[in-house]
Amino acid sequence: MKNYISNPDGNIGIFFIKNFKMEKIIGIQGAQGSFHHLVAQEFYGENVGVLEFMSFRELVDSLVKGECEEAVMAIENSIAGSILPNYALIDENNLKIVGEHYIPINMNLMALPGQSIATIKKVYSHPMALLQCKEFFKGYPHIKLIEDTDTAEVAKRISQNGLKHVAAVASTAAAKLFGLEILAEEIHTKKSNATRFLIISKKMKEPNGDKLDKASLKFELESKRGSLVSVLNIIRDFDMDMTKIQSMPIIEAPWKYSFFVDVTFENHSEFLKAMKILEVMTEQLHVLGTYKNRL
Repeated sequence: MKNYISNPDGNIGIFFIKNFKMEKIIGIQGAQGSFHHLVAQEFYGENVGVLEFMSFRELVDSLVKGECEEAVMAIENSIAGSILPNYALIDENNLKIVGEHYIPINMNLMALPGQSIATIKKVYSHPMALLQCKEFFKGYPHIKLIEDTDTAEVAKRISQNGLKHVAAVASTAAAKLFGLEILAEEIHTKKSNATRFLIISKKMKEPNGDKLDKASLKFELESKRGSLVSVLNIIRDFDMDMTKIQSMPIIEAPWKYSFFVDVTFENHSEFLKAMKILEVMTEQLHVLGTYKNRL
């Protein structure tokens, strides 16, 4: 884990957090220059203080321990789909979703200056990044793709260790930060590539004058015909729009599923009424968070 404070000029300074007064310390998955870091800067401002973690599990553990006040967590990508383990991490640790943020994801192939794609033998990156670029690499069968913990961390490692014949897939910010040369720009399969990130906390977000018009729910149902349809009818009847539904198997109960649902609404009081009805209709209902719709 490393402590960073972002500066407006894009540079990163290492500080001891305890000696630096800040309004809020945010946890991110990945290193400086990662997409999580970019989201933190866009959501909180460029001067945000961040703690880096190389896995989502470490990120969540830090939040639970109170080492950071909130955290940025990727939850779904428009090409690769949902990151299912992250739903489980939020649910198992009783965390709350207090915000969301969307950013376009531009994947770039980068290496030490003076190299070409023909000389690259290995490419390291986060598995989600490699998945988003699989069509590009079909044209370069000589390159071995290797999954790693983070896009920007690989770029940093190549730079610090002077690794030749090795490339990273990461953001343009990472290339600039670590002095790497971009060998190919925007190599992701779909040019409309975007990722949704959640802002998570141990506490539910208080309105404080903000318009909260989106909610994330998790519920379990009896295994009987029409139970899911009945829930969806309530969502419709209370003028809520379901923007996402994701099922996950319940490990302790084979062939039984929990559902994670996102809804948007205009009337908060009507939303609360609907939740009271759903509490009765479901075996278990958790409101994971209410927050402002950013889409």
